[in-house]
Amino acid sequence: QVQLVESGGGLVQPGGSLRLSCAASGRTSNNFHMGWFRRAPGKESAEFVAAIRWMNGYTYYSDSVKGRFTISRDKPKSMVHLQMDSLIPEDSAVYYCTLDPNAILSQLRIPGAYDYWGQGTQVTVSS
Repeated sequence: QVQLVESGGGLVQPGGSLRLSCAASGRTSNNFHMGWFRRAPGKESAEFVAAIRWMNGYTYYSDSVKGRFTISRDKPKSMVHLQMDSLIPEDSAVYYCTLDPNAILSQLRIPGAYDYWGQGTQVTVSS
């Protein structure tokens, strides 16, 4: 069983930055994906934001955040971070840390591929 705990959300003005962190605990193999999804108000499904392949550090981004967000991992601490820069109001959402224990590349952007989800952290971008 894997547990994921997010931190770092909050209120920020447009153009500002936030850094989300996710601490993972529990047992899994070394070959998995960790990702960030978000769910905006009124949306039924979660949207893929970014993911990282734990074994080699390869990163993947949605087009809407590419160039503004950076996902990284801290292997000794079993943590993943999402640095969010140049934030815009459309980035407002609840952000979820996720883990796919099967690391299937073709399903990287599919919420259902991720077996484990954190409780979520609110990010609000507003002046």
